[in-house]
Amino acid sequence: MVEFDVVEFEPADAPTAGEVAPDFTRPLVNDEYWENTSLSAVTADGPTLLVFYSMNGAFPATYVWNELRDREWSDLLSVVGITISTPYDHKSFLDDRNLTDVSLFSDPSNEVAADYGVAHDLDGMAGVSEPRLSFFLLSEDRTIEHSWIASEWPEFPDYDELEAELKDAL
Repeated sequence: MVEFDVVEFEPADAPTAGEVAPDFTRPLVNDEYWENTSLSAVTADGPTLLVFYSMNGAFPATYVWNELRDREWSDLLSVVGITISTPYDHKSFLDDRNLTDVSLFSDPSNEVAADYGVAHDLDGMAGVSEPRLSFFLLSEDRTIEHSWIASEWPEFPDYDELEAELKDAL
């Protein structure tokens, strides 16, 4: 069994339901290519689930994206992720996980997570941070309909409850 320390986070200073999610532009990677894209361009096509997650290759990222792939939420709405990994790393991650119907924003500086209040410093790595696991259900105008934000690392949502919330909000 792999052992690791549980890290409790300070309370998130994140936008909440009813607020408009901050817009940003970053490289958006899909299974074919990437290009600079704004969040507002993504949400303009319909409801969007924005997923902040740990860097590609970390076990939480693998677990989360396998779960989302298997639940086929991308059949209900656009599903996009964002983390500190590079576009090249995203391409490999999408291929390795067989994720053909989601896209991933690349934010190596972690500025977007900081703007959303969900950034956390990695223990023992000065100046290195990544997003805490967070889900934001956004409407076409980026209004937050529902959110779930981890309060510790590692922590995962109750996916059945989250799915029920998504379906209720859609």
